[in-house]
Amino acid sequence: MQKPLLIEIGVEELPAIPLLKILKQIKTSWAKILKANSLSSDFEFLYTPRRLVLIHQSIALKQDDNIIEFFGMPLSIAIKDYKPTKAGEGFARKCGVSFDELTTNTKNGKEVLYFKKEVIGKKTADLLEDMILEWISSMSFGKMMRWGERSDDFIRPIRWFQVRLGDEIVDASLYGQKSSNLTFIHRMVDFKPKVVDSIDSYLDILEDNMVMLDQNHRKQKILFDFDTIEKENNLIIERDFSLLDEIVAITENPKALLGSFDEKFLELPPEVIIISMKEHQRYFAVFKDGRLTNKFIVVSNAVTDDYTKVIEGNERVLKPRLADGMFFYYNDLRDKLSTDGLENIQFMDGLGSLKDKIEREANIAIKLLPLYNFQLKQQTGKSEIELERLILKAVHLAKADLTSEMVYEFTELQGLMGYYYAKAEGEDELVIDAIKEQYMPLGEGGELPSNIFSSIIAISIKLDTLVGLFSVGKIPTGSKDPFALRRAVNGITRIVYNYDLTFNIDEILTLLKDSYNNFDKQILKDFMIERVKKSITVNPSLIQAVLSSGEMDINEILKKVEALDTIVSSSEFTEQFSTFKRVANISKDVDLNGKLNIDITLFNQNEEIELYNNFIKISLKDYDDYTDILNALFSLKDTLDKYFDEVMVNVEDEAVKNNRLNMIASIYKSFKEIADIKEISV
Repeated sequence: MQKPLLIEIGVEELPAIPLLKILKQIKTSWAKILKANSLSSDFEFLYTPRRLVLIHQSIALKQDDNIIEFFGMPLSIAIKDYKPTKAGEGFARKCGVSFDELTTNTKNGKEVLYFKKEVIGKKTADLLEDMILEWISSMSFGKMMRWGERSDDFIRPIRWFQVRLGDEIVDASLYGQKSSNLTFIHRMVDFKPKVVDSIDSYLDILEDNMVMLDQNHRKQKILFDFDTIEKENNLIIERDFSLLDEIVAITENPKALLGSFDEKFLELPPEVIIISMKEHQRYFAVFKDGRLTNKFIVVSNAVTDDYTKVIEGNERVLKPRLADGMFFYYNDLRDKLSTDGLENIQFMDGLGSLKDKIEREANIAIKLLPLYNFQLKQQTGKSEIELERLILKAVHLAKADLTSEMVYEFTELQGLMGYYYAKAEGEDELVIDAIKEQYMPLGEGGELPSNIFSSIIAISIKLDTLVGLFSVGKIPTGSKDPFALRRAVNGITRIVYNYDLTFNIDEILTLLKDSYNNFDKQILKDFMIERVKKSITVNPSLIQAVLSSGEMDINEILKKVEALDTIVSSSEFTEQFSTFKRVANISKDVDLNGKLNIDITLFNQNEEIELYNNFIKISLKDYDDYTDILNALFSLKDTLDKYFDEVMVNVEDEAVKNNRLNMIASIYKSFKEIADIKEISV
């Protein structure tokens, strides 16, 4: 038999961010507890800032009865001299009975000790208290609270508790609160508890008293309000879904309202206004014709017939926030960008100050510049001397805004404020953009720097962080990476591939090695290669095949793997592959680093001549990319098959044998310049 189940845990207002971080865990945890208690069933997890709720449309009223069988050791081990051995008595204790209550059974052709017992399923009502306590205890919010004289803790004090199975209130307690038939509604409607007669009436009571229990309904309500406001006012509201989730978590009766602020504050960079509204007030930015307006959206939790005072109150609160921003902004413009003071800000123990970091980044950028000079001159039209001057300027100004008043107030604006201040000071556009884009990409799939100049700055910053932190032993272990070094390698990988930049890990780390103390190049090299491998979602053997060729240039690794994957993924490749595996196996004892001399006068079969001519034709041709080269080499299959059918490689004549081995090894070596085919698994 089954009945509906309602569990409501009433709390003081939950903090949104910790709750949102573990939402998935909360639901998963309850599902695991149900399964462990043999009570698995579908359920909904719903929440408002004042309650955590589980609703089952139906759940079994008791566990199923079960038959449990215990098979023990053979009788020859369990009994000696007509008496139970210690092993036999141990099996009886495991079964929870005396030895005399055991019987025997046959298992694997042997007579063994055996016990069968019927386990009567427990009533769900008797299990719920412990299940709920286990569920609550599994919620790892981080910082927790204790209240009153209790020793247990939770994210916020628990103020009421309701467990209802069908029409019955389940006898249970949680953190000193006894399960009752009471719930609480929106505070602006009534502070007194409401009596709940049934699960259906519970949902009606909340809905009638301005509590929208389902978080998905609250979200849809807010988005509907956004759509209405946009249509009525010809505006566009920024859909910041992280902020939206936070608003959903702190409201029970959401209503989106349109407010405004003085147009003079639009003199501020739009990001300053937006972040001030989001961080301090949880407001949404509003745009018109692609530009930020002096409007904002606040989502109210109030219950009222007239929201005028709510809007006016939020407008009053926002004004001093924006006034502070205006004060900081104009002070910073007056003081201009400067690195003065960065020498007093420590970057990392063993790596000096931020000013020291800037000098190292500048050193890296200057060393990288010759690698990309040709592409830079093509893209910018500037001379090498001018590019070097601008690179140094960009590196030295990149972190200058860290001492500004605006970044002190809003640390997430670092780089961006430097962009605005550099623009106001009339710096070169390349320098301005490089300052803004120095940290790009900010994450997986994040926006990349807009040009090669900015990319050099971004790579230099990431490289110094990587080499510097590895030199002082701050190496990621397991899943821990507090300084986001894996992300730094991923960023470099994406940048060099996007702009087709050379980046030989081995050569570049050698170039930088002497600038850092106690730096083990091999450890960082292995780390970077591993991150490059993780960034490619193809057959792992293809990556290994390319790396086994000795390739250390990130960009070339990615291009070679991409080309190899295109060919290996084709339907006919498996048929081709055995031929080229044979090429690799025959070549295994040939020194590919030596000179592979091929003497055509030693050819004595037409198949040798045909293979040689086809290979030479392929070798002398120019190709647009690795895919074309590989396709050309794989086109030798038919010629090779005839060769292997008709030509014996390991003949007695040493000169002929070596000549034939060199012929096959030359083909293998041409493959290996891209990828070692013997490493490929299909």
